[in-house]
Amino acid sequence: MSSSSVADHPIGIDFGGRGIKAAPVDLGRGDFAGDRQRIATPDPATPDAVADVFVELLASLAKAEGIDGSTSPVGVTVPGIVRHGVVGSAANIDDAWIGTDADALFTKATGRAVRVLNDADAAGLAEVRFGAARGQNGLVVVTTLGTGIGSAFVHDGVLVPNTELGHLEIDGHVAESRAANSVRESEDLTWEKWARRLTTYYRTLERLFSPDLIVVGGGVSKHAASFLPMVELETPIIPALLLNKAGIIGAALHAAEG
Repeated sequence: MSSSSVADHPIGIDFGGRGIKAAPVDLGRGDFAGDRQRIATPDPATPDAVADVFVELLASLAKAEGIDGSTSPVGVTVPGIVRHGVVGSAANIDDAWIGTDADALFTKATGRAVRVLNDADAAGLAEVRFGAARGQNGLVVVTTLGTGIGSAFVHDGVLVPNTELGHLEIDGHVAESRAANSVRESEDLTWEKWARRLTTYYRTLERLFSPDLIVVGGGVSKHAASFLPMVELETPIIPALLLNKAGIIGAALHAAEG
């Protein structure tokens, strides 16, 4: 891979609870344009500490690809609500994030044009443009089943941000407290029992929003054959395709086109 081809690509950074990962993205192919770099998430993961990791990651990418890349836009996922670059929630990250203008903080720290978005929204953008929902018109709901339940609405290719559908109350329970993959693991649910809970969850989304397609992401989506056929809906429901690449690809797409 020539350094000139990599230098022009936007960079996606996926900020997770255990690791922060980054890669240049080829938006023509919807795939990484170079090797992914990873650094462990700092503890505590305050905004300033995370910004320092971003600087280190960008330097590692430049060294690995033999490029400067200082003009490449950078997109960043954050596990929280993001309004116009400002983080508005911190359910699974340090409380110091609440009210932080992450766009401004990371742009100043890195010297790059940085744009931040919710992690599930990034995955949704990637799946609609390059993944399981490619070419699908109308409303696509992308959900990520993990520690909680993330969600993204994409209508005719346009993101409607910050839906947070894992926090819906269903039958007196917060949805993700009953149907997240972490609950399946902690309660040792069979695939069949979990599929019944997922059916309740997805039928609620179906009634409320009448989507044209539901895409199921998160790491557990690689086991989709074990549970998705038992989720009974009228709406087509399919597994995501991009798996752990989705956040980085969606973040880079957001930075380049958002």
